[in-house]
Amino acid sequence: MASSTSPAANAAAGVLVAMVLAAVCLHCLAAQLCEDYYDDTCPNAYDIVKKVLVDAHRSDVRIFASLIRLHFHDCFVQGCDGSLLLDGVPGVINSEKGAPPNNGSVRGFPVVDKVKAALEDACPGIVSCADILAIAAEISVELSGGPKWGILLGRLDGLTANFQSASNLPSPFDNLTILEKKFRDVGLRDPVDLVALSGAHTFGRAQCQFVTDRLYNFSGTGRPDPTLNSGYRAFLTQRCPLNGNGSALTNLDPTTPDTFDKNYYTNLEVNRGLLDSDQILKSAPEAQGVIAPIVDQFARSQDAFFKSFAQSMIKMGNIQPVTDPSMGEIRCNCRKVNDS
Repeated sequence: MASSTSPAANAAAGVLVAMVLAAVCLHCLAAQLCEDYYDDTCPNAYDIVKKVLVDAHRSDVRIFASLIRLHFHDCFVQGCDGSLLLDGVPGVINSEKGAPPNNGSVRGFPVVDKVKAALEDACPGIVSCADILAIAAEISVELSGGPKWGILLGRLDGLTANFQSASNLPSPFDNLTILEKKFRDVGLRDPVDLVALSGAHTFGRAQCQFVTDRLYNFSGTGRPDPTLNSGYRAFLTQRCPLNGNGSALTNLDPTTPDTFDKNYYTNLEVNRGLLDSDQILKSAPEAQGVIAPIVDQFARSQDAFFKSFAQSMIKMGNIQPVTDPSMGEIRCNCRKVNDS
């Protein structure tokens, strides 16, 4: 069928696309992040990271979801600078690993160590730990059935950690107003970013302690969350019994727990979101104007979700990258600052 769009409209659209691309290019240039950053200095970097991740996945089916979570938790705290990877040093560095949202929850650090060792062997002193997290996140999504995107690279590793900021990461217990503010505070002001990036919960596991209140004492009522699907609630009470092991794991997506797909959103449509911070995207009264319709769109179209997720990951990966050598370095060991 021939297009009914006029030549003038096509020309205007072309100008708009060109302007958007120019703005993106200028933004990337200003931040010094580029897809081809390692093409000359470490051309096999992507393949090296991928090999380590594939090997790790053979013995740990959770690792892909864990690695993308590391990238999220790093970027939301003083930007994508690898600060989450730093171990504590008494009197010098209060590690973000010990902050409440991370302590006993984030994982995958030994795999990052293996990636770093492999890259140091191939091209020593070239690939930053912050970039390793960005590359590993994209590979983890792609290998789980999700979208591929052009990873912007060239970050340096930060020299400090920020325990206080890490303590204020987006939480499973946050209401929608708080979640929106936390996203805006790091520069992710488009509601699509919140909904799309939340879709990373389409794979991986969560600890029972994060869903217990929804099952047994929602908002201090002594009753379950009324938005929770009754059949799903019955299933979860078996997985996460009252006074049971809070660190026990249950699937974030009960349908396809290890596949990156749109089922996170189809679950929300029928009140089968695991975490309160998931279900409120569809069910909260304040979500109905803007947020819930985005959930509906992604539930209908996996292509729409994948496209938005890739764009939002690129935006998130460009949160305050360290590119000034006076402010960062290429760590030899992701767990510590050089010469420390």
